[in-house]
Amino acid sequence: MKSGNACYHSVQNLLSSSLLSYNIKIKIHRIKILSVVLYGCETWSLTLKEEHGVRVFENMMLRRILGPKRDEVTGERRKLYTEELNDLYSSPNIVRVMKSGRMRWAGHVARVGYRKVAYSFLVGKREGTLRNITLHKTACCHNTQLV
Repeated sequence: MKSGNACYHSVQNLLSSSLLSYNIKIKIHRIKILSVVLYGCETWSLTLKEEHGVRVFENMMLRRILGPKRDEVTGERRKLYTEELNDLYSSPNIVRVMKSGRMRWAGHVARVGYRKVAYSFLVGKREGTLRNITLHKTACCHNTQLV
């Protein structure tokens, strides 16, 4: 989240500008901030507390981008509720993106097969140390015959 915060502050002037439309600001958010935050998320394992923290971070970024809303009853400015954020930001939430990335990565690793180190970590059948797995992998590659 620290890198995402730093990334936000690098484009804060653009996102707070009244000259840019919401659509442009959302595109900047997706391209610049989310790509930094989601880098490597395929291999993360998050607890519910960490997932909640990621959702809070995303909502905070969207509230900063979209700004306050004028309340229809009192006429005062207030922050956007989470439901309103979800309506305005039509993309799936960040946790769903992370989970789909994990599933895509798991499918890729499963297709690669048992000869790769990542597969042994995915299925939990890690034999010995990483050095032994690497040696086993090279031994399997040398014993195969091309037909």
